[in-house]
Amino acid sequence: MAPQGKIKISSWRFVLIIAIVIVLTTPRTPVLAQRLRKNTNVIDKCWRWNPEWRTHRQQLATCSVGFAGKMTNNIGLDVTHYEVTDPSDDAVNPKPGTLRYGVTSIKGKVWITFQRDMRITLQKTLLISSFTAIDGRGASVHIAGGGCFMLLRATNVIIHSLIFHDCRAQTPGPVMGPDAKIMNLGEVDGDAIRMLTSSKIWIDHNTLYDCPDGLIDVTRGSTDITISSNWFRHQDKVMLLGHDDGFLRDKNMRVTVAFNHFGPGCRQRMPRVRHGYAHVANNLYQEWGLYAIGGSMNPRVKSQGNLFIASESGNKEVIWKNGNGNGVSWNFRSVEDMFENGAYFDQTGYVGGGIKPNYNNEQRFQVADARFVRGLTQFSGALRCPKLSRC
Repeated sequence: MAPQGKIKISSWRFVLIIAIVIVLTTPRTPVLAQRLRKNTNVIDKCWRWNPEWRTHRQQLATCSVGFAGKMTNNIGLDVTHYEVTDPSDDAVNPKPGTLRYGVTSIKGKVWITFQRDMRITLQKTLLISSFTAIDGRGASVHIAGGGCFMLLRATNVIIHSLIFHDCRAQTPGPVMGPDAKIMNLGEVDGDAIRMLTSSKIWIDHNTLYDCPDGLIDVTRGSTDITISSNWFRHQDKVMLLGHDDGFLRDKNMRVTVAFNHFGPGCRQRMPRVRHGYAHVANNLYQEWGLYAIGGSMNPRVKSQGNLFIASESGNKEVIWKNGNGNGVSWNFRSVEDMFENGAYFDQTGYVGGGIKPNYNNEQRFQVADARFVRGLTQFSGALRCPKLSRC
């Protein structure tokens, strides 16, 4: 029999472990919760403090702001709830339980969750159907080492709390697409999330890094996109808005980029805008290489309430302009931004020249003072939500 003293020590250790578990899983005190909620952005305030979030996952769809608007078309009694249980992938004949089966083979609205932590290496690019919500909350889900996501003529899509990295360029070949139809895709660059001719898309709380091309592309007439609360790091080209200089349909593009954390290790395109309009609000820029926000072909960008922190020895200028940036058709405006370490924003165009986002009631949100950006972006990236408490 063990000596009595050792039994007492073990007992105290057990009590201490139980006490720690109780503290970690018990809802925070009202005062602390109120303080944390005050320093949380408007989207997270809408759902993260609900301890029953797991049984009310669809509440998330009512919380989006910006050009995507509310994602209420993704919820209702007619939603199919699908759980990913198998991290394997077959590009042409996916098995039930895999992610590809969920996004291609289920008719109508689908809300996808994950049974456990997993790393999914896609054999080929994953084509995502309209009216799909991919919800990674409650698990650590990596999309890595293979193909990544493409939205082709899709609408009403939510991508939430996933970790994208080491995506690979793909050679031409067949894949299963929406409605379980086989499609022949051409060569695909190694972007993490690429949108083509898509609308009403919400990309929220993902972590993205180390991909060979870019992390997010919004191209070929895509519009009404909100990119929020993501963490972008260790990447050369981060975000492209607008296909190329000759694709004039991107003049109608409208994108909200809000509450994101850029850095460390991001070099350029946060975002780079062609033709269209971007409202860039309450983001944290943790240094940049070439530039933070850039553009060409007369885009309109309203930078509002962002915090730009230049590196100690690198480039201090926030923006980059390709072409005639002094013409009145250009408009890069900085409104209530904050600048540290000598960062500066060289504005172009004329004051008030069509720079308001003109949101409707479902899209509108209050942009916070840039002094609070560190707090508003402190939870950016994929969330790891505990099982027994608030997320």
